[in-house]
Amino acid sequence: MGDRYHQEAAPHTGTTIVAVEYDGGVVLGADSRVSTGIYVSNRASDKITPLSESVYLLRSGSAADTQAVSDYVRFFSEQHEMELQHAPKVVTVANLVKLMNYQNKHLVGAMIVAGWDSVEGGQVYGCPIGGTIVREKWTTDGSGSTFIWGYLDAEYKDGMTREEAENLVQAALALAMARDASSGGVIRIVTIDKDGARRRMVTPDEHMQMWDDIPEQPIGIHV
Repeated sequence: MGDRYHQEAAPHTGTTIVAVEYDGGVVLGADSRVSTGIYVSNRASDKITPLSESVYLLRSGSAADTQAVSDYVRFFSEQHEMELQHAPKVVTVANLVKLMNYQNKHLVGAMIVAGWDSVEGGQVYGCPIGGTIVREKWTTDGSGSTFIWGYLDAEYKDGMTREEAENLVQAALALAMARDASSGGVIRIVTIDKDGARRRMVTPDEHMQMWDDIPEQPIGIHV
């Protein structure tokens, strides 16, 4: 009975995604590990997907479901831009993601939409499972997010510079990756402001390591 239950149960998936507003734009960050249960199926995935030139989607949950949502929303965003002859606002794109989630409640995907437009500047919207949309100054999701809610709440402050926001996102992801076995790999960061989007990758050799979590003496049976 127990074996049959475990065979039929949905495999656990995990990730860590973070988005932060700063004075003039937004910073998005994600780890790169894709896991299925205890198996790491991809160690260099890109979970930051463009929906338009200045709006990006952070994906957590089912990779297939969130990729499908991003493909549809990008298509609708391009249609919207062609009809109106200007780039869609961030809130418009976020509402398209919300609509996809709400009308397809079988999808397993907690997502974050963040970007910049000339009306509202930098914006971050949480789009969790079920079809909700909430604007926030910072947010995080995925299995690793449980370890960094308190850190982000304590360290975020209004009016941060771009460098401060990037450092905050990078540190939060490094902390989550140290504690959450389903998060790992490299750190991908996208910064969006009036000048467009810029990508950066931080390898494990470059980001902060939590050496205090490693015991001085090996734990095991001493013969």
